[in-house]
Amino acid sequence: MLESRDTGLLVVDIQGKLARLVEGSDSLIANTARLVQGAKALDLPVIWLEQNPDKLGATVPELQPLQAGTLVLAKYSFGALGEPTVADALAGTGVSHWLVCGIEAHICVYQSVLGLLASGARVSLVVDAVSSRTAANRELAIGQLAARGASLTSVEMCLYELMGDCRHPAFRQIAALVQRPS
Repeated sequence: MLESRDTGLLVVDIQGKLARLVEGSDSLIANTARLVQGAKALDLPVIWLEQNPDKLGATVPELQPLQAGTLVLAKYSFGALGEPTVADALAGTGVSHWLVCGIEAHICVYQSVLGLLASGARVSLVVDAVSSRTAANRELAIGQLAARGASLTSVEMCLYELMGDCRHPAFRQIAALVQRPS
């Protein structure tokens, strides 16, 4: 069960031209925005990763305003924990359960989730906020990660699970987020 006291959000590499080339790009960006806004409403730590940003570009403009007040880290290894500054930042949060979203599902998301699982963290892959350039690679990654111990969730599913009750102080804000059309 997801609990806000030990859950954080890791946003992986939604940046540059690649973010426009993945399957369902517009939906991915909109769902990620909802997820980040929901995580912030629930006071979860949010960490953004950018793969080689000097070459691949920054996080897409639609999501950049949501980076305010959060940690944005450059990485060069495909897996998040292969980068010492990222590994230290993740460990420093005290979070034991990570929601993970981003691109590409079969490369950086895949290797980051495997690293988190190997480190003893629990991981919930937010499947409607992950993508790859091809649907086949996205589906392969989701299947492999589920087989290796990652839980599967969606933006709406995880936000409601984190609230647990309609009396939660963030309920109205979360309900408005998930009911907005994509």
